[in-house]
Amino acid sequence: MRDRSSPLTADEVDGLDWDKGSGLLPAIVQDVATGHVLMLGYVSRASLAATFSSGFATFFSRSRQELWEKGATSGNRLAVREVRADCDGDAVLLLAAPSGPTCHTGAVSCFGGAAPGTGWIASLEKVLAARASADPEKSYTARLLADGPKRIAQKVGEEGVETALAAVAGDDDEVLRESAGLIYHLSVLLTARGLRWEQLVGVLKERHR
Repeated sequence: MRDRSSPLTADEVDGLDWDKGSGLLPAIVQDVATGHVLMLGYVSRASLAATFSSGFATFFSRSRQELWEKGATSGNRLAVREVRADCDGDAVLLLAAPSGPTCHTGAVSCFGGAAPGTGWIASLEKVLAARASADPEKSYTARLLADGPKRIAQKVGEEGVETALAAVAGDDDEVLRESAGLIYHLSVLLTARGLRWEQLVGVLKERHR
């Protein structure tokens, strides 16, 4: 029996319990960066193999009886970072990075808006990237990005010290305010370096397996 704590590999697809669902398995899609559940679809052996091959979520349409790659027409594709099987091998979880809204209604998720607190960092990331082209005279973020990583790193250091001091001598509100400043400036630094929170989360996951 395979180790269910490890991601599924392409070679292990045939080992799933395809008989229980008459050749189809429910597939839950979760945003790898925010943890937000995006949609539920169904996969066949062929569609899951196509997902591994292309790197993009591919499902089986029960109404059309054919494979379909999510976002192939709209451009709102789901880049799959990891596939996991449940404990019984009769359902899969796709951890993916969405390139746009997942729901056909234009919503982030087919289950409504982002869960409280889970999608905000991803939203902040998009705002910071957009501010890079703003007027530095009118946008603090644009000014920081224009100054470059060295200046931003200095601000991260300053905010880190202020957060530490607040933790020692401040009240809870001060700790939260200073921590918010630290997270903001760290996010700007990642943006300036072309890095994403998704990658940072990946490093944390590797360290705590």
